[in-house]
Amino acid sequence: MNQKISSADGVQNRTTVERRGDRELVVTRIFNAPPSIVYRAWSQPGLFQRWWVPKSVSGVSLVSCEMDVCTGGRYRLEFGAGGSDTMAFYGKYLEVVPNERIVWTNDEGEEGAITTVTFEDQGGKTLLNFHEVYPSKEALEEALQGSAAALPEQLEQLDQLLSSIGG
Repeated sequence: MNQKISSADGVQNRTTVERRGDRELVVTRIFNAPPSIVYRAWSQPGLFQRWWVPKSVSGVSLVSCEMDVCTGGRYRLEFGAGGSDTMAFYGKYLEVVPNERIVWTNDEGEEGAITTVTFEDQGGKTLLNFHEVYPSKEALEEALQGSAAALPEQLEQLDQLLSSIGG
């Protein structure tokens, strides 16, 4: 069962969120930047921090961003809402092919997904495919109500960042 969940139509780009079966989520978008620039925004902590947190989530910030983006490397993202309590997301990179593909685990809970992001050259533009496989139908349902719901906004913020850094 494939189910398109949402599409955001913009003047130039479109983000499509699609559920595939009981455990998969696929998000696609074309960016007006080459894969090398889009990849940098996903792999350099300073750039990643500038676009990953949805601006609509008031008061939340990415207070710590550690990323060793290489096969076998690890990442840890720590979010805060102004107080002393933070929430961490972490895992390891299973496969990294610069400018082409990043695959990582989401290890913060038992229901973590495996995420694959690919960067496909489209004549100087990039077709980004964000693909997550969850361990259960329930884990996907939970993600669709939480983190996955923010992906269109996050990718719009990424598009704005790419424009500002020459993408």
